[in-house]
Amino acid sequence: MPSFAIAFGGGGARGLAHIHVIEALDELGIRPVAISGSSIGAIMGAGMASGMSGREIRDYAHAILGRSTSIASRMWQARPESFAEVLQDGIRVSQFNIQRILKAFLPPQIPDRFETLTIPLKVTGTDYYGHRMTVFESGDLRSALAASAAIPAVFRPVVRDGVTYIDGGIYNPVPFDLVTGEADIVIAIDVVGAPEVIQHARPNSLDLMFGATQLMMQSITSGKLRYASPDLLLRPPVSRFRALDFMKVAAVLKETAALKDDLKRGVEQVLAERAEAG
Repeated sequence: MPSFAIAFGGGGARGLAHIHVIEALDELGIRPVAISGSSIGAIMGAGMASGMSGREIRDYAHAILGRSTSIASRMWQARPESFAEVLQDGIRVSQFNIQRILKAFLPPQIPDRFETLTIPLKVTGTDYYGHRMTVFESGDLRSALAASAAIPAVFRPVVRDGVTYIDGGIYNPVPFDLVTGEADIVIAIDVVGAPEVIQHARPNSLDLMFGATQLMMQSITSGKLRYASPDLLLRPPVSRFRALDFMKVAAVLKETAALKDDLKRGVEQVLAERAEAG
């Protein structure tokens, strides 16, 4: 059996579809030798790299995101510890502390450091003032995940080792290039989606900001694909969901249920083509 690497793309709540991918790989008996991820893809990748099964990740997501009482309780845990902390960087409307939120919501199986993972993981971050992408693959894992998931205007930037980071998907929405050459077969999952027409509704400022970001990320991925591509690229139907629709976990998983079989068929086709060519 050839070796596999997997790249989980960013897309906010749309990335809950990655659960199908992990379940499909489990059912195929495929254990990747390398994983990369941006934003929500980094979080899902960390779950898999820590040894969690797709079923465990699904059950955890339903238990935590499927109940408003559970979300309210964990958001309370993520509150600032003191009024001084609120004022530390000035009062910021709608900018949440992503590090506190991840601390409250991440499953306990995800360790504190990269070195404890059972599969090597590469996490993207965007160096805001350095104007470049950073790849985290060692040291503090949770701050790297927070940096990668720090969606602008929703979450505060994350400062790590004196560097200010925002959402890793800004520079690399589907980071298949980070694991190219590390396995025989590279699989990439794109969950960026695209703005969709909503009948009798005009997009508000937040919709426009997120939609413009989707278009930018699509452009980046299209540019990358002109020069190189993964062996298997899948794009589940996620466009009707917003980036922050995490409470719609059941709907996202239902809408993207075909992804599991699509991945299995895609892997079979790639293996067949390899066998025919070799």
